[in-house]
Amino acid sequence: MTNDRSNKLGRRAFLASGAAFLSTSALAQTESSTTEVERDISQSVVRNISSFRSLEWQPYFSDLRNGAILVDTTSRALHYWSADESIYKLYPTSVPLTEDLTRRGRTSIVRKVEGPSWRPTPSMKKRNPEWPDYVGPGPDNPLGTHALYLSWTYYRIHGTHDTRKIGRRSSNGCIGLYNEHISELFSLAKVGTQVLLI
Repeated sequence: MTNDRSNKLGRRAFLASGAAFLSTSALAQTESSTTEVERDISQSVVRNISSFRSLEWQPYFSDLRNGAILVDTTSRALHYWSADESIYKLYPTSVPLTEDLTRRGRTSIVRKVEGPSWRPTPSMKKRNPEWPDYVGPGPDNPLGTHALYLSWTYYRIHGTHDTRKIGRRSSNGCIGLYNEHISELFSLAKVGTQVLLI
């Protein structure tokens, strides 16, 4: 009788641990297909936190005409300075998945859209043919609640409803912010605000 009972407990423990392992594997596969999976989370977090700090605008811009936005893709942070220097904001961001998707240099905001619609670029559609051709404004929109269009074709600073993406390499080229942060930045920045991605 003792043998029979220990076998039942052994089988129950084995089945429970197997189910836990399978659900963890499925979760890891789902997350790794949509966001970056860090190899050593302790090293990545330490580097990211130490890099996430306030900066002065002078090393990056000659003036603050129309305000200025600096996006640091290494520290995954966006810095905003108002034209009169009275406002400084620092936001965590998502950044492009790979180096070949990352664009660096000077640009500016050319358009602002609240409740943007989204269409995948031709290269996105080629990499992901299962993606829809169009997503209207709303909770399923990859651009979130607001979008700042840059002078570079297909590049934007926008919100996201998928908060797991912030602080990670997770975009196809754009810079993503939490929806509450893009809403605030949207109200501060204007068409003509200078932008530098480093």
